[in-house]
Amino acid sequence: AESGRILKKSRQKAMKKSSGNISVGRANHQDSVEYLYASLKQVYQKSFVPLEEYSNFADFFSPIMADNDIDAKPFVLLVGQYSVGKTSFINHLLGDRATGYPGSNVGPEPTTDRFVAIMHGPEERVLPGNAVAVSPSKPFKGLQVFGNAFLQKFECAEMRAEALEAMTLIDTPGVLSGEKQRIGRNYDMPQVCRWFAERSDLILLLFDAHKLDISDEFKTVVESLRGNDDKIRIVLNKSDQVTPQQLMRVYGALMWSLGKVFRTPEVTRVYISSYWNLPYAEPGRMSAELFDKEKADLFRDLRDIPKNAAVRRVNELVKRARTCKVHALVCACLRKMMPAMFGKEKKQKELLDSLEVIFMAVAQEHGISPGDFPEAGAYREKLVRWVGTGRTLANLPKHNKELVRRLDESLTSDIPVLLRPLAVVQEHD
Repeated sequence: AESGRILKKSRQKAMKKSSGNISVGRANHQDSVEYLYASLKQVYQKSFVPLEEYSNFADFFSPIMADNDIDAKPFVLLVGQYSVGKTSFINHLLGDRATGYPGSNVGPEPTTDRFVAIMHGPEERVLPGNAVAVSPSKPFKGLQVFGNAFLQKFECAEMRAEALEAMTLIDTPGVLSGEKQRIGRNYDMPQVCRWFAERSDLILLLFDAHKLDISDEFKTVVESLRGNDDKIRIVLNKSDQVTPQQLMRVYGALMWSLGKVFRTPEVTRVYISSYWNLPYAEPGRMSAELFDKEKADLFRDLRDIPKNAAVRRVNELVKRARTCKVHALVCACLRKMMPAMFGKEKKQKELLDSLEVIFMAVAQEHGISPGDFPEAGAYREKLVRWVGTGRTLANLPKHNKELVRRLDESLTSDIPVLLRPLAVVQEHD
């Protein structure tokens, strides 16, 4: 009997200790995330920035990151053709307010003509793009590279909303078909979308069940998202407007159209529902249970974004570091192969035409995976623009072994050490 009481007391003590550890783990989660962000900033400045500056990384890819680029709230990017329900989706997510988010407008015609970052704020207000891009408290400094023409079509809407306490939503202009819309834009929309995509934790491509055609410009925008495939989710909106039989055909047609754009064998997750506060339309009421489950799945994924934001931020920095390393090694190889005196122009053309071979040579020499290299055609265009400023490939930086070694050391030692406390907290959680 005494031994039984001792065992029972031991179990109770162990359970109490375990419960206490879980509570402490959850309480320390935010501290672990803040510590991770602070350490990432130090590692980035110490080991990443020197090689980025030395290799002119900003001229080919993206500017050096500021501190608030690293610890910013997760981005959710919404992209789609006009009148597919992007703004209505955001309003539904924010609680179906009658007035929507500040500055929003909903209608069957193209109503959103600018990029809008919807963020949490103490009061409702709309900030112009130029002011947002220079604000030290906003993670949009990198947008200045797109110039005043774009910043005039960018704004930040602040409001109080529970969903915005954990993430920032990016609403985009509706993409139209034909040349008219492209002629009217005096900024590079695909490149702007790519800038946001690289910093987003989730990318939602919205389609209307009645408009599945993918215009040329929308195809270009989707192609600019390559390299971020793991973040992309498809939303087939307004699905209640068609019958179950029609919905099956619409889904098949959508997957066929997407297959031509993404050019990958993997199937992208598709959420089928109608995202607004109105009752389901008569044609789709037989599928109401399916729509409710799909909507719940999508909202669950959105709620999970903040939990994985810190790990995803590390993933993005590691991806950026590998791209920078490859860029530096390719630049050094191109410079090394340029002649010292005569025939520079001819040799430069030969090198630009044979970038794929250069990539293979660099990969074999330094033991780099071919998957770490950029798309040859896009990289060739960047090199052509770079040499078009009066420089030649001979002006590219030499191979700096010390900076590359420092970057490799951070990837193999510093980053794994930073992730350990977060992994321990998640195990307790």
